[in-house]
Amino acid sequence: MTRRLPMFPLGTVLLPGERLPLHVFEPRYRALVADVRDDEGTFGVVLIERGSEVGGGDVRTDVGTEVALEAAEQYPDGRWGLVVLGVQRIRVVAWEPDAPYPCAQVTAFEDLDGAATCPAEVLQSLDGSARRVLALATEAGLAVAPTTFELPSGDVDALWYLASLVPLGAFDRQRVLAANSAVRRAAVLADVLDDVEGALRHRLAGRDDA
Repeated sequence: MTRRLPMFPLGTVLLPGERLPLHVFEPRYRALVADVRDDEGTFGVVLIERGSEVGGGDVRTDVGTEVALEAAEQYPDGRWGLVVLGVQRIRVVAWEPDAPYPCAQVTAFEDLDGAATCPAEVLQSLDGSARRVLALATEAGLAVAPTTFELPSGDVDALWYLASLVPLGAFDRQRVLAANSAVRRAAVLADVLDDVEGALRHRLAGRDDA
């Protein structure tokens, strides 16, 4: 079944279980926040594939994340400072006119394999890859999570957690978000971690050569 959901297109990707601070200044999104707070509801975030967050006319992905407000503060000039939590994935079935703010008909985006998880040895390999990436990123001077993290219980939750820790670009994060099974998500994450590790090693090698 589809349902109508207010939408906030962004230049970034939010994963389930992940928190994101948002600075809301456009009048249309101020109205969205006010309505969501009044209804104690949720809204959706999707990645802008082409275009800008400001002004409209953008091209948006069809897989995003439904979010809940964890904190909201309105400033004297009407802007909002928010912290949102990713609740679940959604698929956009149809966009409605952006009046007074973007809304879409959406459905929940469930894994094809239901509650299936990736094999323990695959998760262990991903854990090692993520720690190598974080160590290399720290060496390269990037502000990232420490390598001393602990995986949460539950293999599927662990995949989202690992993807949220490592420094992935928006389109790589979108690939992880849009993977339609736990096994496929693990494979995509392994692929992008290999790419990031290679890029970081190349960057560090270039710095050493200089």
